Amino acid sequence: MTTKRKSKGAYMISAVAEMYDIHPQTLRLYEREGLLTPSRSDGNTRLYTDEDLERLEFILNLARDLGVNIAGIAIVLQMRERMEEMNRQMQGFVDYVRSEMLTRIQQQQQSPGLVPIARPIVVTRKQGTREASAPAREAEVRAQRR
Repeated sequence: MTTKRKSKGAYMISAVAEMYDIHPQTLRLYEREGLLTPSRSDGNTRLYTDEDLERLEFILNLARDLGVNIAGIAIVLQMRERMEEMNRQMQGFVDYVRSEMLTRIQQQQQSPGLVPIARPIVVTRKQGTREASAPAREAEVRAQRR
């Protein structure tokens, strides 16, 4: 649905109703049902912001194009808000993990390793000697490491 809107500002109920070709009572109904919450002026006039108009467009799309009733619209809007909140939480978690990983990588590069790196040990078998038993070989390897 395409509509002509100004870039910024607040719109009165009559202007919004005319822009979207709906009755002002429909807007009041959406407010009463909690689907829209326009701000109010000092004289208690409803003022719709650009965000309110985006939400209204979504509501009208559900109602007109998809045939969703008011109760269904409320459920879809609640689920949409929950998904947005979960997405914000997930993004926060990803940012935390990313910063934690970067911190740990930087710390690891600045400090020596916590686990000593094993150096390769070459054990050669002397000619003319018999094969040593497994415990004897292990003891010999341990002695060479020291």
